[in-house]
Amino acid sequence: MQSKVIVAEGVVLASQGGRAFGALYRIESDLDWRVRMICVRLIGADTGIELASDGAGRWRDGDRVARPDLDAAIDVDLSATPFTNTLPIRRLDLKEGQSADIRAVYVQLPELTVTIDPQRYTCLQRGRRYRYESLDSDFVKDIEIDSDGLVVAYPELFKRVL
Repeated sequence: MQSKVIVAEGVVLASQGGRAFGALYRIESDLDWRVRMICVRLIGADTGIELASDGAGRWRDGDRVARPDLDAAIDVDLSATPFTNTLPIRRLDLKEGQSADIRAVYVQLPELTVTIDPQRYTCLQRGRRYRYESLDSDFVKDIEIDSDGLVVAYPELFKRVL
């Protein structure tokens, strides 16, 4: 019997530094919103990454080689999409005024570099607004979500149009 998973697939079309790129991604989480797998491929290139997690913060690459540099990260953060903010928002289930610090596997596009990114989420208005803070820089944004926890507005970076 296969365990149930939450699957998100998306396409990113973006430009960075005047360079246009496209990427396909697939993220699988368990029903507690713990990331179990991420696969990212650049469109038109034979390059991509695959990472799998046990859901408790231990990661392996696509060749099943352990990635201890990613230990203790439950979430992923894909630089070119606000969808990945949904993962910790749903998993943490913070009450208004509560904060939580996390370690996220950060995937930078289009480079496909993989690092750890310490982050903090604070619930400003339950089910509506959360503060995202990068703990190793001065980057802070208040993001708005819909009733499913999907980002509606991420000031100066993303805005849902549909």
